[in-house]
Amino acid sequence: MSQALHQERLMTVIKGPHFSEKASIVAESGNQVVFKVRADASKAEIRQAVELLFEVKVEGVSVVNVKGKQKRFGRTMGRRSDWKKAYVRLAEGSQIEFMGAEG
Repeated sequence: MSQALHQERLMTVIKGPHFSEKASIVAESGNQVVFKVRADASKAEIRQAVELLFEVKVEGVSVVNVKGKQKRFGRTMGRRSDWKKAYVRLAEGSQIEFMGAEG
């Protein structure tokens, strides 16, 4: 894969930050940030994408495949999509600030 195509893929790996109660707890205690990522992204790609986009040093990446919930839509049953979540541990002294996020 050429360098330009590789960088273009890295730009699409991270879909956005994931804000939840657990995400705020790990952010305060463990210097971690939680992202929604592409379902086919690997840990190495997630690490490279975070380092490229936010210009920080990443210590480690943990991923979780989140199963979609069963939901009712009127009379019929439906299912939300499965998605992937990445816990990114930042190196000491590195920090990512999100616009509008308090913490």
